[in-house]
Amino acid sequence: MASLKVPANVPLPEEDAEQLQKAFKGWGTNEGMIISILAHRNATQRSFIRAVYAANYDKDLLKELDKELSGDFERAVMLWTFTPPERDAYLAKESTKMFTKDNWVLVEIACTRSALELLSAKQTYQARYKTSLEEDVAYHTSGDIRKLLLPLVSTFRYDGNEVNMTLARSEAKILHKKIEEKAYADDDLIRILTTRSKAQIGATLNHFNNSFGTSITKFLKEDSGNEYVQLLKAVIKCFTYPEKYFEKVLRQAINKLGTDEWGLTRVVTTRAEVDMERIKEEYLRRNSVPLDRAIAKDTHGDYEDILLALLGHGHA
Repeated sequence: MASLKVPANVPLPEEDAEQLQKAFKGWGTNEGMIISILAHRNATQRSFIRAVYAANYDKDLLKELDKELSGDFERAVMLWTFTPPERDAYLAKESTKMFTKDNWVLVEIACTRSALELLSAKQTYQARYKTSLEEDVAYHTSGDIRKLLLPLVSTFRYDGNEVNMTLARSEAKILHKKIEEKAYADDDLIRILTTRSKAQIGATLNHFNNSFGTSITKFLKEDSGNEYVQLLKAVIKCFTYPEKYFEKVLRQAINKLGTDEWGLTRVVTTRAEVDMERIKEEYLRRNSVPLDRAIAKDTHGDYEDILLALLGHGHA
């Protein structure tokens, strides 16, 4: 359900690298050329272009882009040109810094990536920043939020579809009991959500719904003014309906007084190769306006063009 459009006959990486080199030459950068190439290549193809560019021109493509571009457009192009593990490592690092701290992004990365994708992001994080994601999360958080986030980023979940229905029934009862008691940071509740496979959590939450007549997030709604409880709801939503979670991030980014370009850029660049078509469907269902139209109304210029290209607009 990716929205990325790649042409049927993709040029060789050498040709793309040459065209990018030309786009940087002269008085002005050819932003349209950059979009027409990079916004229509998948992660593997972009990696090949970077490798060929370095070999042929003895320059780092990312550094060239950083030098030639600026503003929201630059941030979107840079995030998109990263490999997925590089991108996640960068986003996680930004989310643990003092002035750009964002626990929601850490939840996104921990809960919407596969076990191998999360592991790869953490390996890239260590190689790039000479520290582990776990130690940075532990250092920059405290209390119940640390108690939730640290095991989320530390675990290596089973990624298969096997489900233990007896376990699902018993753990649904545990979750219900703890939530009724408002023991939201209980060890067992956190253990279930941070270690079980996504399939197992899905089965447990289905039992919860069937046994107690409503979803677990409805039970949490009355305390949703609490940041920890909001994060807990985000964890559950990312596991069960990631398209609904990302739709809400986009809606809030676009509907803010002054667009939240960081949130908008992050979602489009991280989901264009994954499930953006589902997110677009959810956005239309929830807002009665197509996502591309909402973005076009709120953005402009090259920044608008690359976002729309990644949403599947324009010629591949």
